[in-house]
Order: sequence, then structure tokens, then C-alpha cells
Amino acid sequence: MKKNIHPKYYEDAVVMCACGNRFTVGSTKKEIRVEICSKCHPFFTGEMKFVDTEGRIEKFMKKYADYYKQQNQTQEKNK
Repeated sequence: MKKNIHPKYYEDAVVMCACGNRFTVGSTKKEIRVEICSKCHPFFTGEMKFVDTEGRIEKFMKKYADYYKQQNQTQEKNK
């Protein structure tokens, strides 16, 4: 079997969340940064967060309205 092909394994790697929570795990990296952990994720905290899908669609349509108008005009000219 080949020697020295596996990365170094850290038993006490620190995971740091954006919310400030820290805990240790085993990993091949000494330090891991995450945006969401079990202390701040809505599934684990029980907090419900709704996403405004209607607002997102309206924002998209507003952003690309000029593009669609221009595309329709070029198609009408080609007919």
C-alpha cells in the first residue's frame, strides 16, 4: 500500500458559523467556516421564514421587460 497519500486528519477541527457558534469535528481542514449551522437554521430552531416569491417574479419581469420588448419587435420585423 502507498504511504503518504492521505491528507492530514485533524481530530479537533473547529467549525465557525456566521452566527458566532463554534464546535469541533474531525476533518482534513483545521478550520471550517459555514454560513448556517444547527443553532441558526430554521429547521432546527423552529422559526418559520417565508420567501417572497411574488416579489422575486415581479423583480425579474421588471429587469428583463426591455429585453422582451426588443426581442418581440425584431421578430415582428422579420415577418
